[in-house]
Amino acid sequence: MKKIYTILLLFIGTTLLSCGDAAKKSNSEQNQAIAVKVDAVNNSAQTPFLVASGKIEATNSANLSTKMNGFVTKIHVKVGDKVTKGQLLLSVNNTDLSAKSAQVTAGITEANAAFVNAEKDYRRFQNLFADNSASQKELDDITARYEMAKARLEAAKQLKNEVNAQFSYVAIRAPFHGVITNMFIDEGAMASPGAPLLAIETPGAFEVTAMVPESEISQISSGIEVNVVVSSINTTLKGEVTEVSASARNTGGQYLVKVVLDKTEVPILSGMFATVQFPLEKNTASTMVLIPKAALVHKGQLSGVYTVSESKTALLRWLRLGRSFGDRVEVLSGLSADESYIVSAEGKLYNGAKINIQ
Repeated sequence: MKKIYTILLLFIGTTLLSCGDAAKKSNSEQNQAIAVKVDAVNNSAQTPFLVASGKIEATNSANLSTKMNGFVTKIHVKVGDKVTKGQLLLSVNNTDLSAKSAQVTAGITEANAAFVNAEKDYRRFQNLFADNSASQKELDDITARYEMAKARLEAAKQLKNEVNAQFSYVAIRAPFHGVITNMFIDEGAMASPGAPLLAIETPGAFEVTAMVPESEISQISSGIEVNVVVSSINTTLKGEVTEVSASARNTGGQYLVKVVLDKTEVPILSGMFATVQFPLEKNTASTMVLIPKAALVHKGQLSGVYTVSESKTALLRWLRLGRSFGDRVEVLSGLSADESYIVSAEGKLYNGAKINIQ
């Protein structure tokens, strides 16, 4: 029994020593600083001129749809294809419309036969009336029948025109020369009235749609020449203001300004973010805080970023975000100028974690 007790005591002592070593090791790992990289807030108020952000779009673009319900029977193009004006792009099932067209054609044939017969009677009774062989009442009756037959024929022809117009909604054709940029439906799917089927745009002619605050919009007018900075390709382009919105009712207090870009060989594409520099001094000292999206931390519907505390520890700061500009996002509140935030870390960050700035 003494030997058994001795063995048990040795086992318990060894276990306690191991746990102690593990706890020390865990504490040591927790106390070890996490290597991080930080960056300063990017403040857009470094320019003395009015600056507005926007997106590059094709000047001539359209989303094509149909007014008819039906299944898509054939898609004749794919994204990236160059097309010419009037080229067939997509076909919608038109069985019902074809049947209606046949009925209308038959109706025209019937109405035309009735009209020809009524016209012969009308001419004959005119001659009889001139020879005093028909009464005025007979001529009036024949004239009325002739006019009704003529009206029915015209109505049948107009119905044919209506059916022919509907055929343009089941055979979707290119409204102008361009390139297919998007496809919103697959073959066999149901096309609904007004729902976009595909998108087309003309390459080479681009414009930028920017939003300008109400405090500055009074200085902007059509014809102003501006610089457009496309940061994704590190290029500055020339442009001209062509349109200035007169209302901000549906744009949250921001006024829409369109800038047409000059012709260029630079490979710009629709959807690229751009910054428009208006050659006007700003009326207000407004600032815009931009940070990279990669630095954000998301928890549910909350978004934040880790900052550096005075004791060199990580501190999670929740933010209120605004518009996105490429790979960066506007910070409306929670982070101000001259503050630093953590861009990347070589370990898992948490509130209070010790950090080592690289």
